[in-house]
Amino acid sequence: MRRFQVRAHRRGAGWELHIEGVGAATAAKVTQAEAVARESIAAALGVPDDSFAVDVVVCLAPEIEAMIRQAREAARQAAQAQQEAARQARAVVARLHREGLNGREIAYCLGVTPQRVSQLLGGVGRQKAAKPF
Repeated sequence: MRRFQVRAHRRGAGWELHIEGVGAATAAKVTQAEAVARESIAAALGVPDDSFAVDVVVCLAPEIEAMIRQAREAARQAAQAQQEAARQARAVVARLHREGLNGREIAYCLGVTPQRVSQLLGGVGRQKAAKPF
């Protein structure tokens, strides 16, 4: 299946679309870029609009691109930190349970509900991201 790259640039209140090998088009919103590009490609080539793939690349100012990368990296690090906190929470709950404390006692020590303790005890060994406490 043939692929077309579409580079979307902000122009005024809309978006200018540069369609590889086809030309240019405009879209009012970036969320419409793929549909507009598909329509333009299909019309230009005389083919059905589902006979090719479209990859839209949103082109923003370099400083905004850097901000996006930083935000994504911060979110990735936060997810890792949350996973580590959840792992530690499961470990302390399991340790207290091995020490003979029941769910209510563990909940009291940690300042969480007995239901949360039950979740943490049931989650030992799971890789799912969970709330620490």
